[in-house]
Amino acid sequence: MIKGLAITPPILGRISIGKVVEKNGKRVPEKDDQFTLTSQIQNKEGWVKHPLDEQLRAKASNQKLRSIPVRMIFNDPELNLRAEYSLFDRQTGRPVCMGNGETCQRMTNQGVEQHPCPSPDLCPLAQGGNCRPYGRLHVNLDESDELGTFIFRTTGFNSIRTLAARLAYYHAASNGLLSCLPLQLILRGKSTTQSYRQPVYYVDLTLREGVSLKEAIQTAQEIDQQAKAKGFNQQALDQMARQGYGNARFEVNSEEGVDVMEEFYTDESNVEQRQQNHDLTHVQDIQTGLQQSVQALN
Repeated sequence: MIKGLAITPPILGRISIGKVVEKNGKRVPEKDDQFTLTSQIQNKEGWVKHPLDEQLRAKASNQKLRSIPVRMIFNDPELNLRAEYSLFDRQTGRPVCMGNGETCQRMTNQGVEQHPCPSPDLCPLAQGGNCRPYGRLHVNLDESDELGTFIFRTTGFNSIRTLAARLAYYHAASNGLLSCLPLQLILRGKSTTQSYRQPVYYVDLTLREGVSLKEAIQTAQEIDQQAKAKGFNQQALDQMARQGYGNARFEVNSEEGVDVMEEFYTDESNVEQRQQNHDLTHVQDIQTGLQQSVQALN
């Protein structure tokens, strides 16, 4: 195996809850309220949709794809969901520093060095919002290719935290049979102070509709026994994936980093515009409140 090259699960397509659009001559990320499945090919209009997108969308009640049946390839939760604090070079997309909140691998003039990782809020290198959590969830959608994955990339705390919790809980509850559980990705929304009352969508992982936890565990046990009887070795598969991930200091390459920059990072003007919109809304709320007070006095 070539050293210094991370061996990651084969990717057949992408799962996204947004897209990149052109505004005022610039390509900027735009969030969506539904899933989109794409291939790994882009054209002038953006990412080309995967055939599975249309198939799943046809089954959706309102044509909006907000749930996707999935299967995990690995039993170990951390092999399915990869997440760390990540700092990329904004020009080249090259990974500069990646850490887990305790230690980090940092690219310097002397090569890759290990440093303490105090998290982005406390790290001098991370000031300016350039260091964010970056998660990659690998799931199987195509039964004809049981080791191929669709990848969901996110820099959102809500999605990463929720997915990490669900994977850990289902792994524990099923006695380690995570790869045999009938699961689905669903889209949830919530409003926060930082979102200025606008809904923020994030991804959750649940059991498929109509399946209880006890039923899912029983199904997982049956699938596990049948697979073992056929000679399938899930433990060896997990171990091989673990070795592949650890074959390089940086799991993410510059090519993926460029996509991350385009999909999740906005320039300062966009940040300023959002703040201006928030301030304007606040002023309008004050004006409305004053008008209501005057009317009440009259």
